[in-house]
Amino acid sequence: MEAISYLFPYGLEWLNMLLRWLHVITGIAWIGASFYFVWLDNSIRPPAPGSELAKKGVMGELWAVHGGGFYNPQKYLVAPAELPEELHWFKWEAYSTWLSGFALLTVAYYFNAQAMMIDRTVADLTAWQSVGIGLGSLVAGWIVYDLLCRSPLGKHDLWFGIVVFALLTGAAYALTHLLSGRAAYLHVGAMIGTIMVANVAMLIIPGQRRMVEAMRAGGRPDPVHGIRAKQRSVHNNYFTLPVLFIMISNHYAMTYRHEHAWLVLALVMAAGVFIRHFFNLRHKGRVAWRYPAIGIALLLFVAVMIAPPKPAAVSRTADPAAQFARIKSIVDQRCVSCHAARPTQPGFATAPAGIVFDTPEQVRQQALAIHKQAVELKAMPIGNLTNMTEGERAEVAAWFAANAIDQGD
Repeated sequence: MEAISYLFPYGLEWLNMLLRWLHVITGIAWIGASFYFVWLDNSIRPPAPGSELAKKGVMGELWAVHGGGFYNPQKYLVAPAELPEELHWFKWEAYSTWLSGFALLTVAYYFNAQAMMIDRTVADLTAWQSVGIGLGSLVAGWIVYDLLCRSPLGKHDLWFGIVVFALLTGAAYALTHLLSGRAAYLHVGAMIGTIMVANVAMLIIPGQRRMVEAMRAGGRPDPVHGIRAKQRSVHNNYFTLPVLFIMISNHYAMTYRHEHAWLVLALVMAAGVFIRHFFNLRHKGRVAWRYPAIGIALLLFVAVMIAPPKPAAVSRTADPAAQFARIKSIVDQRCVSCHAARPTQPGFATAPAGIVFDTPEQVRQQALAIHKQAVELKAMPIGNLTNMTEGERAEVAAWFAANAIDQGD
């Protein structure tokens, strides 16, 4: 039984790694295809009136060179006169990305909800409650978004975008007041990812199937299916940069541990949307530098907003040996259950980031990391599992500051 209890978290660590790798691979394939087709739609140019292409119903075309060859993609206004024998579909990239992402969310967060989902300084939840909130946010996000798309608001792109952004900001606010910062951010991202894949599975692909079935039956496809699919595809395109940021955000506690983490996320997402809009316009031949300028300004504002405060003046009257003994005691009590060669905290097979505090030398060597994570960001202990107090964080801050002065001397 002891071997099984040790090997189980180790197996989960491997599963986590492989799922993360798969998720990145499939995500690149999906987002790459999305970016390409939006670029293609924005870059094609209509054929000359009365030309053979125009008579065939071609809406636009372009010429491109890549990989030593020339390409000539064409887009038909509704459909070609005859259905080609071989038709390529773009759906498995989206499905594989969501499935691998949800599996990763389950392994990394739901299987270890006590450590990864809960922060008792935020809300005193049980593991099942935190998982229920996470899953509920995915379902609720899609339902509300889809209803908005089908409402009269869905016909007004600008106002629809503003309302959806407000929806996501509200979700970020709620989740950061219920879950740990990392879990809250990841679930906002998972909500967006769920909306994106549901657009593919429930609107885009079914609409394309109806168009193909109509042609096979000898009829003319209803253009409304193409219009709806195009709308959802454009939405997905604007969602991509916010999702990509959220995918990497768990490495940057300065964002999700801020007291206004929901606002930080909202501003970064807005910056991503403005930057994406610049590229979409540029593909149409319009260069509007104000949009990336707004995006960069938002990011600079966030950088200033979350900058750490100036450290307080340090007293050097404490006995260094006694002070370090106290710090080692705090680290042993609050940190070593995870950061050890053999972690004792359930769910951890190896020390996070490979950082261990088993010896005094290792504690001294990692002084900067300890101060940053425990004092500046208050990201560790993760979810404050070991109940580190504000007084202990202050002691760590004083020790680090005195140590820095001594090294400066």
